[in-house]
Amino acid sequence: MRIRVRYFASIREALGVSEEWLDLPENVHTVGDLRQYLVRRGTVWAAVLAEENGVRMAFELKMATASTVLTENGEAAFFPPVTGG
Repeated sequence: MRIRVRYFASIREALGVSEEWLDLPENVHTVGDLRQYLVRRGTVWAAVLAEENGVRMAFELKMATASTVLTENGEAAFFPPVTGG
């Protein structure tokens, strides 16, 4: 499955990327799976996207939970719990 992933505010700054298209492995089906897949990239990814950081998630422009199912060519987003204008 191919999806677009966007990163906002301090997450974008820490990761040094604002968005990317990913071809996901077959075992990634939900937003929570996606988050864990990204965490496995390494140190900065694990630190920024850690569950204890309160990172908010969205899919197709709607707030998402870890169990939200991903769909082909969809858009997932990760952003800090508080963002400024």
